[in-house]
Amino acid sequence: MNAKPRRTLTPVSWRDVRLEDGYWKRKQDVNHKTTLPMVYRKCRDTGRLDAIKLQWKEGQPHKPHVFWDSDVAKWLEASAYSLATHPDRRLAATVREIVERYAASQGPDGYINSHFRTVRPRDRWTNLRADHELYTAGHLIEAAVALHEATGNRAFLEVIRGFADHIDQTFGREMGKIRGYPGHQEIEMALVKLYRATGENRYLKLARYFLDERGRKPLYFHLESNDPAWAGDGILSITHQCEKPVRKMKALTGHAVRALYMLSGMIDVAGETRDAKLWQVCRRHWANIVQRRMYITGGIGSTPAQERLTFDYDLPNETAYAETCAAIALVFAGWRMLRIEPDRQYADVMERALHNGVMSGVSLTGDRFFYNNPLRVHPLAASMEHRGENRAIIRRKWFGCSCCPTNIVRLLASIGGYFYSTVDDAVYVHLYAASTTNLTVADQRVTLRQITDYPWSDTVEMSVEPESAVTFKLALRVPGWCEGASMSINGQSIAMPRLQRGYAGIKRRWQPGDRVAMTLPMPVRRTSAHPACRANVGMVALERGPIVYCLEQVDNGADLHRLSLPREAVIHARHQPGLLGGVTVLTIPHGRRLTDKGWSGRLYDGCSPASQVRQTITAVPYAVWANRGKGEMTVWLREN
Repeated sequence: MNAKPRRTLTPVSWRDVRLEDGYWKRKQDVNHKTTLPMVYRKCRDTGRLDAIKLQWKEGQPHKPHVFWDSDVAKWLEASAYSLATHPDRRLAATVREIVERYAASQGPDGYINSHFRTVRPRDRWTNLRADHELYTAGHLIEAAVALHEATGNRAFLEVIRGFADHIDQTFGREMGKIRGYPGHQEIEMALVKLYRATGENRYLKLARYFLDERGRKPLYFHLESNDPAWAGDGILSITHQCEKPVRKMKALTGHAVRALYMLSGMIDVAGETRDAKLWQVCRRHWANIVQRRMYITGGIGSTPAQERLTFDYDLPNETAYAETCAAIALVFAGWRMLRIEPDRQYADVMERALHNGVMSGVSLTGDRFFYNNPLRVHPLAASMEHRGENRAIIRRKWFGCSCCPTNIVRLLASIGGYFYSTVDDAVYVHLYAASTTNLTVADQRVTLRQITDYPWSDTVEMSVEPESAVTFKLALRVPGWCEGASMSINGQSIAMPRLQRGYAGIKRRWQPGDRVAMTLPMPVRRTSAHPACRANVGMVALERGPIVYCLEQVDNGADLHRLSLPREAVIHARHQPGLLGGVTVLTIPHGRRLTDKGWSGRLYDGCSPASQVRQTITAVPYAVWANRGKGEMTVWLREN
């Protein structure tokens, strides 16, 4: 499909989607009321906001860091989305103040960066590998585009265009320009957004340059640093995705977030330039990630060493890194794939990551965060990991590198923008939650309303309200995990439409007040991993709908590794509104636990049979683990 790719689907903007009482509305409200102001306070108290004033002097506290501007920029971007869905005069005034600070901090040549304007003004663009200048520039661009879309005000957009023009004049293959590229990819996505917002083709060409220059020999990072470690295809170049040109890579390697940000930029450029070869590379990388390197939670990144992808099927649980930002980046990539190729596989992965690997990254209260998201945790083992910071047991309020909290806040503020798309005379519904949207299809304004308690309920009802009768196709995603979906229109059952790439399309002349109901059966599923995943051989994970479950010590006692699930055991699902913000809990009355019977005084024994007792096992959604104190956790469970 799409030999010459193009943007097939047009997303319905987050400005035009109103979440209503339900799962994502509650998450977005906590994000607006708690997370957004908390991130602002942290940016203020750590000196990030004052750094923009360019008044810092050597010896003073809060020395501006090379990527501080990226945190402020993500907060600005989140604020733009939030102002569209939650109008707030005080927030709007704070945003204006910060934007004015950035405008005042801009150099005569357009350059913006709090660190290099005060701490090392002579070192600009001298260490692209580590200094994150292009990365922070990308986040500032994304913030400016979001503010323009949210408010219609072009002031900050024009300021940032000056910075983007400076970057365009600095980098490239022309004589006198730097033939470099970012150490941490991000600006590629941002430049495409800027191109779409302004129509200026130079920004699209620059994004393509940064991608195509990467990995050319001799490596720019070798020339820049004169470090022989960069001369070959060693761990440094692999970590930074520059051991080969991106079009020649067989699989994405290295730092997980950088790899997926790069893939997102590649997808954008392929779609805008209709580059068929680049698109095929994107499809190859996507397939490798989701079929061989993705955790069942939608987490990405197998090891804390360089926070990176390792090799196919290497998915350890206790040492999984699965950075929150990487799950968010997977959502970004899936969304971009979906825009070019309407196929449920992309929305399925987005949904998996959103409900599991992303939401595990923030507490139910919205003020504590995980940086990494392991799939098995033991307190003693975890205390020895991650340089003693004990990240895998309790969520923390902030990090020295706080990319994850600021990424969470902007994603949740814009979550409504991932639900709906249009193309000509069709509307696609990708994700399900109680919501209302106003969109244009077949040249007419139509209001769609979802009535559902998804992901806990298996029924989604759609109310269709065109201004007058109009013919178009309503395409509803039937998730890949679902079997036996059924539909009705205005209370009358209909034959399930033939799925087209996972979407059930109903084309008819819609009348005001028409209602479509779709039932997506949600039995509990026992999911096995590919036999090559050595960490999970003989084990199963429990899923229901889009939700991945885990066992916690608070429900099941310590030593979770002793528990097992008999193959014939019945699993009950029951919604508990008063637990963990309201979740569906799984219980297995006839689980098993290994005991110490017969093992006194021996570490190894080749003869004694294993002794087991019956135990009721309780599983809760993985996304809400560690909200009830410290303790063990596991996603995968031995199956008898």
